[in-house]
Amino acid sequence: MADAPNPFQLPNITKFKIALCQLSITSDKNQNLDRASRSIRLSVEQGAKLLVLPEMWNCPYSSDYFAKYAEDFDNRDASPTLSMLSEAACCHGITIIGGSLPEWDHGRLYNTCCIFGPDGRLKAKHRKIHLFDIDIPGEISFKESDTFTAGDQPTIVDTEVGRIGIGICHDIRFPELAALYRKRGVDIICYPGAFNVSTGELLWELVQRAR
Repeated sequence: MADAPNPFQLPNITKFKIALCQLSITSDKNQNLDRASRSIRLSVEQGAKLLVLPEMWNCPYSSDYFAKYAEDFDNRDASPTLSMLSEAACCHGITIIGGSLPEWDHGRLYNTCCIFGPDGRLKAKHRKIHLFDIDIPGEISFKESDTFTAGDQPTIVDTEVGRIGIGICHDIRFPELAALYRKRGVDIICYPGAFNVSTGELLWELVQRAR
């Protein structure tokens, strides 16, 4: 009788470089795009095959900016951020996990991660499922749910570097999503994030190891 397969045995993955791009965000959208574009280029020059941008990198992380900087992904002429990512992925021949961006869709605002293949095509998008609401008196009060609509679907995308499961920031707090991805055979889970200092320092590194 053959041994049963080990569900926790990691697959054989070819070695490749991943670039995790951290950006200093300003209120100037074009400047943010330029900084991201330069970061992508520098990462490729250092051999990156998979590149991951942070959460909400084309605008300041504030409800005062989300709607103003949001883009309709179905209208590329009015989506400079999507166009830049598509062109960068195609020009450099890499897979880009596009962090997250504010997305307008049928009158609703979403916190959305777009994934582009080396051909520049949009392979998938993930809308943040678990919105971050917090109220710590004297420190921070913020409710994503006042602005964004939550996504309702997990996102798995097959890429040139393996099968990738996508979450956004607060999605990492919920083990069920990661367990679902593992069950469906993902090789990598990416959680672009912009955790605040008040809670992020307490849990970000620990929760990453747990997932």
